[in-house]
Amino acid sequence: MPYVIDGIGNCHVYVDAAADLDMAESIVVNAKTQRPGVCNAAESLVVHRDVAAEFLPGSLPPSMVSPCSATRRPVDPARIGVATDEDFCAEFLGLTLSIAVVDSLDAAIDHITRFGSGHSEAIVTRDIVAAGRFTTEVDAAAVVVNASTRFVDGGELGLGAEIGISTQKLHARGPMGLRELTSIRYVVTGTGQVRT
Repeated sequence: MPYVIDGIGNCHVYVDAAADLDMAESIVVNAKTQRPGVCNAAESLVVHRDVAAEFLPGSLPPSMVSPCSATRRPVDPARIGVATDEDFCAEFLGLTLSIAVVDSLDAAIDHITRFGSGHSEAIVTRDIVAAGRFTTEVDAAAVVVNASTRFVDGGELGLGAEIGISTQKLHARGPMGLRELTSIRYVVTGTGQVRT
């Protein structure tokens, strides 16, 4: 029997090698800080190594954790701790952000697959092939290209008042409104019809 899972929101923003970095900074800051205590706020930032040194210094919220020395180099080390697998799995619900620097789109997708909650995932890129692969290969209730994860909300998507975000696949997935909480019953009225 189908049931609804209103899952936790360990949401990621992946900044691709082909990202517009000004757009990426705006998206990351909005996804993390606009309302950090909600399920569609970004909890993890994944950055392609080719743009990490340029992107990371200006884009980070006040408090964060980081996985590796590659991330620490471009930023003031006093602002960054070292992330553990537990940090990458966390829904912080505050201004803390885990950060991973990856070598490829494949590595970004692998990281999100390993640590994501299936809620909402975003990519920032100008590469239509990368965007297509991300939307096809990332298994989440909502996948966003070049926009904040904060848009994954029933009201924002025109579904009316949101009940929650369903992270499972039957019978509803993604933002849920009243329609997703109803069941269907068929009433058939005839005048003596039979099947032949």
